[in-house]
Order: sequence, then structure tokens, then C-alpha cells
Amino acid sequence: MIGILGGMGTQAGLDFCNKLAVLNRGKIDQKYPLFILYNKSNIPKRPENLKKYYNVLKSLIKGCHLLQKNKCKFIVMPCNTAHYWYDDLRKKIKIPIISMPKEVYLYTKKNCKKNSKIGLLSTEATLKTNVYSRYFNKNYKLVTPGKGLQKKNVNKAIKYVKMGKIKEAEKVLKPAVNYLIKAKCKKIILGCTELPIAIFAYKSFKKIKESKIFIDPNLLLAQVSMKKYKR
Repeated sequence: MIGILGGMGTQAGLDFCNKLAVLNRGKIDQKYPLFILYNKSNIPKRPENLKKYYNVLKSLIKGCHLLQKNKCKFIVMPCNTAHYWYDDLRKKIKIPIISMPKEVYLYTKKNCKKNSKIGLLSTEATLKTNVYSRYFNKNYKLVTPGKGLQKKNVNKAIKYVKMGKIKEAEKVLKPAVNYLIKAKCKKIILGCTELPIAIFAYKSFKKIKESKIFIDPNLLLAQVSMKKYKR
């Protein structure tokens, strides 16, 4: 059984569950994976609690303990910023916890040449805590939007998705995506689980999507989860 620690945010957890379903589309009900989604929406806000490290860690541990007690085989967290607490969390939990940023790195390693430019769209907290750079910096050049694009476009797009304003999110995110394309990034990591919702909801990104430039960590995590589930 797959243990899903959700609630960071709720739409991101549901998006992950939907992707598990899409990966198994066409099968009979009994062939779909068994999973428990714990929508633990009372986990303290990650960006605002980077300095209050143990407040978040304690809540994450409680969530993982519930999944562990319910005999899950492994745990996933459909939240990029939450992986700032990954190392300490893993020490407290007996069952495996799949690292989403690590899986994104391994995927990139298979599909991109060393020293390629890789774009990263994420929350400011994910950037500050080096959730992705800890894996990528040795072999790749991570490219992020400047402070202006981050605040006016990326942050606003994430906020719009959380508000349910998906079309507005897609429009406001486009300049940041174009910036990374002009910078000749081989791949663009959608490093906040709200961002794929904005990117893939409307057709204006159709040509970019067809180029397969985007890496959706939530989808990749679902694919890795299914492989591990079937073992």
C-alpha cells in the first residue's frame, strides 16, 4: 500500500492521486493501487516556518507515523518544500520515504547531458533551502527566474492555483517560462506542485508541452511509486 502524506496543499495531494489513477487508466478496479491519502492540512506552513524547523518536522513525523501504523509499504510527500525536512524525517520513520527531488535528479541524469542548463520554477522557500540544488549543482547549471519574475509571476501563479484561479495562473506564469526557454534550458522543473496544474490546464502552452521540456515532479513521483508498488 502507498502512503501519501498530503495537505501541502490539498490540491497537490489530490493531483498526485489523480496521476496514480491516470497511470492505471483502463484497468479494472481491482488492478488499481491500494493507497492511503492522509490530507494532513494542519501541517504548519513550510515557507513561514523555515526557522521554526522542529514545528514542521514534528507534524510531518506524526503524519508519517499514521501511515506507517496502517502498514503502508512506503511514503511519498507531494510537496517540494517539505523535502527540506526529508533527512531528519527519514531518521524517525521505519518505512522508506521516496525523495521527490532526488527522483527528478535521477530522471534528468538519464535524459540530459552533464552541465546542461536546467530551469527551476518553485516557491522562494524551495530555492532558499536548496531542495533541488543539493542534487543538481555538481552536474548541472540550475537556472531560476530573477527576483522580479519570481515575485510578480511565479509566486503569483502559485497563489492563483491555491485560490482556484487556474486560467489566471497560467497567464501570469508564462513570462517566467519564456525566460527559461530563452536561457536555453534543456528541461524545466515545475518544482512546486501547484505549477503543473497551471501549465497543463490550458492550450496556450501546447507547443512547449509537445517538446516535453517540462518535468512534472508529481507525475514522476507517481510513476516511481507504481514501480515500487509492483515489486
